[in-house]
Amino acid sequence: METKKTEKNSVKMLIADLCICVVAILFDQLTKVRIRATLPVSSSFDVIPGVLEILHHENSGASWGMMKGQTTFFVIIGVIVAVGLIIVVPRIPDEKKFLPLNIASAFIMAGDLGNTIDRIDKKTVTDFIYVSCINFPIFNVADIYIVVATIGLAFLILYVYKEDDLRFMEFHKKSKDPDTKAEED
Repeated sequence: METKKTEKNSVKMLIADLCICVVAILFDQLTKVRIRATLPVSSSFDVIPGVLEILHHENSGASWGMMKGQTTFFVIIGVIVAVGLIIVVPRIPDEKKFLPLNIASAFIMAGDLGNTIDRIDKKTVTDFIYVSCINFPIFNVADIYIVVATIGLAFLILYVYKEDDLRFMEFHKKSKDPDTKAEED
């Protein structure tokens, strides 16, 4: 029988997640403020000539310019993601093997909120990292958080955690008596 402590994330872990998220959001926002203050829109400079440059771009859509001007839609999606994480993260068991899941969740939340803050405040997202050698879409620090954490999360779900490890994400009412489960279904 699992104890209450392993069923839910500890207050200590939730505070750590919150700290990671806040620091990551602050770093993202500071990089964007710096770009907006020092580099006019559409201006750039090389970091590694022909490979990587800093290119100030204000994006009102998604990657590759998709859905331009759909700020309200992206804010709603951002809020839905944040609420989903707020619901799921406290359910993560307080065990060492779930620490990477906690960290990935905190970075996904930070990236989501970093870009949502831009959309609410500026109606666009400030992007500035451009991999010119492959003409990759311009992105920002929040995007890095989301992509890297999501790849890490996919790896964890596919190769580390077993199906039973992820039962904490189920939202149906659990029966204490296994014989009553057949009757409930």
